[in-house]
Amino acid sequence: MDREESRLRSTLSRLSRSVMACAALVLALCGAAHVQAQTQAGMAAMKSRYEELQGELSNNAYQRPLYLNSREQDNTVKGDIYAVLSYPFAQVREALDSPDHWCDILILHLNTKYCRLLRDGGKTTLRMQVGKKTEQDLNDTYRVDLRYHGGSSAADYFSSSMLADKGPLDTSNYRIEIEAIPLDERRSFLHFSYAYSYGMASRLALRAYLMTVGRDKVGFSVVKREANGQAQYVSGSRATVERNTMRYYLAIDAYLAALEAPAGERLEKRLAAWYGATEQYPRQLHELTREEYLSMKRKEVARQQRPGS
Repeated sequence: MDREESRLRSTLSRLSRSVMACAALVLALCGAAHVQAQTQAGMAAMKSRYEELQGELSNNAYQRPLYLNSREQDNTVKGDIYAVLSYPFAQVREALDSPDHWCDILILHLNTKYCRLLRDGGKTTLRMQVGKKTEQDLNDTYRVDLRYHGGSSAADYFSSSMLADKGPLDTSNYRIEIEAIPLDERRSFLHFSYAYSYGMASRLALRAYLMTVGRDKVGFSVVKREANGQAQYVSGSRATVERNTMRYYLAIDAYLAALEAPAGERLEKRLAAWYGATEQYPRQLHELTREEYLSMKRKEVARQQRPGS
């Protein structure tokens, strides 16, 4: 009897292991199929969006093949940019489809004072300090932890996102998303989005800003035109998110443009390219002189590269 029970238990154990192995295989196959379906859907949506935006990409006020829009709903603002990049898809994917280079991109933005890539227990975080558009001690800045999430990655498509629960004042739910497809051997089509939510304190702070030093700040979207044809641009929260969405996009473009330079020259190339691009839109983006910006950013990059910083 003991021998029979032993055989039965052994048989049941083998069956249990087989069932568990089959279940794991099924789950893996289902997961792979789900990822593949997401990739195919993302790629199809990007191709469709490219066709829909042909008019806007070829005829706009940006002096480049770019489309920008924004929206505000339920205390959340979001900016989206679709743009044709003059870089091969393999180069774009290598630069953007991992967290490794994002601090080099994000630090170009005026308000980014520090960025460090951290990996801990399978989690990847871009730890940022954000503050004013001028030189600032890190103790006077705000910390924003962007959690990096890899998305889809295939031969003809990739996507990823970065999320932060909290930001300055009572802003929250920060979200940066990126995806791209190839157009031909030399060009890629990029979608970049930037969004966050705000509470009462940040709403009041923005209102005070817009009534004082920010009273002339506008975005890029034209809300109406005067009889003489002069454009009136969007203001308020949408204007803020549009300016920052554009600044981040131009940082991506500046990073890619500098890759052709020797490694030791790329930082200066990136800084010069970003500043030059922002100055194409002085009404919205001008803040500092070229020398003020270059001096500030050289110091900030040096600070974040110090061991143990």
